[in-house]
Formats: sequence, C-alpha cells, structure tokens
Amino acid sequence: MAVAVHAQEIPERKTDKPARIEKGEKGKGRDGMDMKALNLTEDQKAQFKAQREAFHKQLEELRKNDGITVKESREKMEALRKENKEKTEKIFTAEQKAKLEKMKTEGRAKMEQRGKDRGDRMKEKLGLSDEQSAKLQKNRTEMAANIKAIRENKSLSDEQKKEQVKELMKKQKENLKSVLTEEQLKKLKEDGHKRPEGRKEKKEVNKTI
Repeated sequence: MAVAVHAQEIPERKTDKPARIEKGEKGKGRDGMDMKALNLTEDQKAQFKAQREAFHKQLEELRKNDGITVKESREKMEALRKENKEKTEKIFTAEQKAKLEKMKTEGRAKMEQRGKDRGDRMKEKLGLSDEQSAKLQKNRTEMAANIKAIRENKSLSDEQKKEQVKELMKKQKENLKSVLTEEQLKKLKEDGHKRPEGRKEKKEVNKTI
C-alpha cells in the first residue's frame, strides 16, 4: 500500500555551506587593520591561534552535518560566530581594545574620504553637473548613515547585517539611474568592467560589519 507523504512534513535539509571565513593579510585582521600595532604578547598570539583553530573546527563539523535544516544551520552558525567574537575580545587588554576602536574609527574615516575622492573622480570623468554631484553626495551620505545604523543594531545578526547592506548597495545603484544620463551610465559601466568591482564590493560589505 502506497503511503502519501506531504511535502510540508519533510524538513528543509541543509544544502548550503557555512560562509567561508575571511582571512586577512599576514599580520592583519579581517578588517585589514594592522594587528601588529596592538603589540600582542606571545601568550595572546597563542590564544588567538588556539581560538581560531577551535572555531574553524566547529565550522567544519557544522558544514559536514547534513542532518539539520538550512534554518538550523544558520542559527548554529550565528551562535558560533557570537561565541567566537566574545572569546576573542576577552583576549585583548583594556588598552588594546581602546586602540582597536580608535583604529576602526580611523579606518571608517578613511573609507568616507575614499568615497568623497571617488565622487570627485566620477564628476570629472563623467562630466557631472553640480546638481548631479550634489544628488550623488546626498545619496552617499544617506548610505553611510544607514550602514552605520545597521552596524550598530545589536538586534541583527552578522548575516542579517550583511544582507541589509547588500540591499542598500543595490538601492544605491538604482538611484544612479535616476541621476545619471544614459551616456553617463554607459561610461560608468564601461569603467566598471576595467576593475574587479565584484570583489571590491564584497570587501566593502565586510568592512561595514
């Protein structure tokens, strides 16, 4: 006798893999900050290495677990990230934490300056009018404020923050279409093909979190 099985009774199996851990350059953290500037002791370096290896092992075990749903996998991933972040922060001294925050603030200021510089180059390259430049500057300012709000929203997980930032970036691209002419958009698109924009955008997303 055939047995009918309703699709909704079967839990969604985990098919996606946990996100790959982003590795910074040698001597640098994920945000590209120079960790050497923190003057870590040998004991701290050993603790960081042990924690990093333990975290990677947990991620690998999660990746191999095919008996859980996508939702469960994401929840476990977020819990592991939170736990890893808390354990990592405990390794720093109060002085190092203060210096780290200062480095982050300076890094964000540099990012804002780079954004302004890109705006100036865009104005010259695309022949933007003052009105167009003002609109684009307003969009960039609003974008930065929205990203800051997302980053400081403690109710969101890292994954949710990344998704919301990606949506903001998509919206910003759509806003360009309402400000630039077809010819300017064509020039911008041609210029975009000359550099690895996708990789650059991914790095920008990671830096905001």
